[in-house]
Amino acid sequence: MEWLEASTENCPVQISLGVVGEKWTLLILRDACNGVRRFDDFRRHIGLSEAILSNRLRKLTAAGILKTVPYQEPGSRSRNEYRVTRKGWDLWPVLVALKQWGEVYGDDSSEPVLDLRHDECGAPVRVVVECTEGHTELTPSEATAMPGPGARMR
Repeated sequence: MEWLEASTENCPVQISLGVVGEKWTLLILRDACNGVRRFDDFRRHIGLSEAILSNRLRKLTAAGILKTVPYQEPGSRSRNEYRVTRKGWDLWPVLVALKQWGEVYGDDSSEPVLDLRHDECGAPVRVVVECTEGHTELTPSEATAMPGPGARMR
């Protein structure tokens, strides 16, 4: 079976984009991974409407990417903070890859907005593609894509 003969309805990329493929969703996740936890802080930092933020937080929570944790300020009603789950942290390399790509191909700003470094040695962090045998930094020409065992005919 050739790739064009395969159905894309069960494609992992398509399924992933169905959950996190909206701009605001990835920006919320970016902020959550960088320690933002409260609704008003997301709204203020990202600059989106309450309705859109509520909708995206609900979707991320329903998908198990974020979880809610109740908190209460003295004299105020109980509210929820949003915390990244293991499933959410598994998207962190995607965010780092988008950051990396944007620094190369985005606008011409001279300095990175987010400086991501390894705690142990202080070196910048980057994303690379490697095979499961440990061959690091593969290029697209060193990999072959073909329909896998889960592929279905169109």
